[in-house]
Amino acid sequence: MTQGRRYLMTTSLAALGVVYGDIGTSPLYALREAFHGPHAMAVSPANVLGVLSLIFWSLVVVVSVKYLVFVMRADNKGEGGILALMALVLRGRGTRGLSPRHVVITIGIFGAALMYGDSVITPAISVLSAVEGLGVAAPALQGWVIPLAIIILGALFWIQSRGTAQVGSWFGPVMVVWFTTIAVLGIAEIVSRPGVLAAVSPHYAAQFFLANRGAGFLVLGAVFLVVTGGEALYVDMGHFGVRPIRLVWFALVVPALLLNYFGQGALLLNDPDAAVSPFYRLAPSWALYPLIVLATMAAIIASQAVISGAFSLTRQAIQLGYGPRMKIDHTSSREMGQIYVGSVNAALMIVTVILVLGFGTSSRLAAAYGVAVSGEMVLTTLLLFLLMREVWGWSWTRALAICGLFLMIDLVFFAANALKVPHGGWVPLAIAASLFILMTTWKRGRDILSKRMMEKTVPLKLLLADLAAEPPIRVPGTAIFMYGSADGTPPALVHNLAHNKVLHEKIVFLTVITEDVPHVIDAERVAVKRSGKGFHAVIARYGFMQDPDITEILDACKASGLEIQIEGTTFFLGRETLIASDRPGMAIWRERLFALMTRNALRATAFFKIPPNQVFEVGSQVEL
Repeated sequence: MTQGRRYLMTTSLAALGVVYGDIGTSPLYALREAFHGPHAMAVSPANVLGVLSLIFWSLVVVVSVKYLVFVMRADNKGEGGILALMALVLRGRGTRGLSPRHVVITIGIFGAALMYGDSVITPAISVLSAVEGLGVAAPALQGWVIPLAIIILGALFWIQSRGTAQVGSWFGPVMVVWFTTIAVLGIAEIVSRPGVLAAVSPHYAAQFFLANRGAGFLVLGAVFLVVTGGEALYVDMGHFGVRPIRLVWFALVVPALLLNYFGQGALLLNDPDAAVSPFYRLAPSWALYPLIVLATMAAIIASQAVISGAFSLTRQAIQLGYGPRMKIDHTSSREMGQIYVGSVNAALMIVTVILVLGFGTSSRLAAAYGVAVSGEMVLTTLLLFLLMREVWGWSWTRALAICGLFLMIDLVFFAANALKVPHGGWVPLAIAASLFILMTTWKRGRDILSKRMMEKTVPLKLLLADLAAEPPIRVPGTAIFMYGSADGTPPALVHNLAHNKVLHEKIVFLTVITEDVPHVIDAERVAVKRSGKGFHAVIARYGFMQDPDITEILDACKASGLEIQIEGTTFFLGRETLIASDRPGMAIWRERLFALMTRNALRATAFFKIPPNQVFEVGSQVEL
């Protein structure tokens, strides 16, 4: 085996363990909800074949065609996800910018907020549905389902701080066993009822709707559960690349899923009473407990994938200016994508446990599941259309023909899932709406704060003229003033000069800018401009998947001829006390919310990895 092929196999195995955990555990509950949920259909041959036909074509059109063929072409220099797609549209529009910028941003940010809603439900429903197999194996153990699920979830969130580097090596092999097992279980039942394979014909789906109409539409909420997790393929594209993800899907994942779903369908045709738990009823009695253990491991892997995705999404939001600074720990020295955000982890754990306690069963959770994911898929299609038109330069006819089909399917699924809102679907929507308000408030608040600070900014030319007229005392050393804008003089310098009457020999204005690309190469990291009289302006550029590091920036300055020794350097930071006011900008309650978020944000010293004993903070009051 050549080195390239060996690398492809290794990467594909890793992708199997991370990317496909969510969609791979859908057989635990998806078909069951169609025939045993709140909108259960009668178990008849026509209904079973109709639902199986819908499942087959949903996996083909939504996952295989939409995501693997079209959406994954929209890579932002290798990175995927709705925020990366938003940044790609904003950066590449050029003269084709037909849609207002704020519309693109709103679509991207609300889509990201919806993904957080998915991140709290996926661990709850995956683990709970896996553990519920105990009730099938031994009804006397039913009372242990919820406590055991909470223990597993607690352990899962607890180990997040240790990173997935060590555990990750187990993910791929476990998922190989999982998909092989569910395929074998499906085949064993299909053999007894091979006629079930006829459901690949779309006319069974059409007949199902003609016969059931409104009830058939309700079942789409359950059918959609088979494609939840499809969006993860795009989100995790940056970790593994397009080719391994596509290879694993077509070679193993989709065949195994379809065989299991068709096997469950054959079981229902043979035994309608199996609708209460068709997945576990596929297994012989001797294999039930090992299957429960395997399903629990697969559910943990599925949960790990969305939790890691939430961490990655949080870093993107922070770097793009839509979230306050948070402590981000890197859990691997080799893989920069493996990070841990403690505050996000704690919030996810609390909400997930509350959901398990509040809903009690995976069937009730399924009534809340799908609303956020289907909404996010609609928004992804809208951004994909804008990308085709404004960046790729496709014609209206071509872009509309493709995205129109996807959007029609997405909207039908979203409408079916919207019926779940009164039954718990409001939970992920409420989470998404709250996060959307927080993210947009932070972005708008930072823009207003920047404007207020610019009003107090002294032009550098004017400052240099004043210094020439009345030279202050210059003291040895370097002073670095961090400022959010490359224009003007940092207020911290003006305050320091006014009160202390001294300046360091070397003055550096440092501005850190996050670009609309995932990564900025080292050669383009830093730009240095000399203004005379010991003044220097340094602009450091990072991608939204990178973390700023002051030591890295100072090392990069050497290549441009600016030598700065971090030892003995003083870092001047502004620390603003924000006061809500009736000035034009935001509503008072949003200004107060922004002020609260600012007070609780991670301090710049920790975020930029600045030695805390070399920081001088200059306070000021700012009316928003």
